[in-house]
Parts: sequence; C-alpha cells; structure tokens
Amino acid sequence: MTADDRIAPPLLGDERETLRAYLDYQRDTLAMKCAGLGDEELRERSMPPSALSLLALVRHLAEVERAWFRRVFEDEAAPMVWSEKPFDFQAAYDAGASTGAEAFAAWRAEVEHSRRIERDAPSLDLVGRQPRWEKEVSLRMVMVHVLLEYGRHNGHADLLREGVDGTVGA
Repeated sequence: MTADDRIAPPLLGDERETLRAYLDYQRDTLAMKCAGLGDEELRERSMPPSALSLLALVRHLAEVERAWFRRVFEDEAAPMVWSEKPFDFQAAYDAGASTGAEAFAAWRAEVEHSRRIERDAPSLDLVGRQPRWEKEVSLRMVMVHVLLEYGRHNGHADLLREGVDGTVGA
C-alpha cells in the first residue's frame, strides 16, 4: 500500500468548503495511485487494445482541469495541454509522448490554475460558457462535474495500479 497523506474532507462544512475539499481529496487520490512509479510503470496499459494507463489518466485529467476551469471561466480559446481540441481522449492517452515528470508538472499547473479560479470567484454561482455545449454553466456545476470525472478515473487508477505492482488500497 502507498502512503496515504490525503486530507479527509470535512464531515460538516458549507457547500463551497465541502466541494473544494472533496475535489482536492480526489486529486490527491490520483497522485497517491501513481506515487513511487517510474515512467515505464506509469505507461503500462490496462489491456490491449486500450491505451489506458496511469500516465494517460494524469494527462487526461490535466486536460479536464483546463477544459472545465480555464476554458470555461477565463479563456475559451486557450489551447489544450496535449490535444488539438478539447475532449480528444486519444491525444491525451498517447502517453508515450511524455514522461511522468512532464505529465505531473502539467497536471499540477492546471490544478493550481483551477484552484485559483475557484478561490477568486465571488461565489459558486459564477457563470462561464462551456464551449463544447455552447451553454452557460456555473462554477458549482463545473466543480461537481470535475469531481465526478476524478471519481470515475480514480476507479480506473485503482485497477491499473494493482495490475502494475499489486498495490491496493483507498
């Protein structure tokens, strides 16, 4: 089992504090699932023909952070991290194109950018435009959506990590 340094979300708290804490907990879970692995281990695929790997998940979630925070609330035209266009999962899953250090640096930068947007927002009612849907969305909706993305993909990360070295756990 890997060291678990995650901070548990509060059992009591206001809406914003709770959403922030659960999202950070899920972000920390992704980092924990990848902790201590080298590039080759991070690139191990789940099973052919799938390109799913821990490195691919880190790359994908960097793009999720950018697509849902930066592009919705700051700059709709901001280029994606690896893809030509948003939601091009195959480009994000081309994990042979970067090292773990590069992928984690990009992911951490996007997480910090997302945190700043949330922290600076006057409320969860902040409205931005989701370019793919061409609709307005609230910061609240974006935080819930990204939280669900992490939850889904951290389930994948559990299985991938177990396949790499047998490590299981929270």
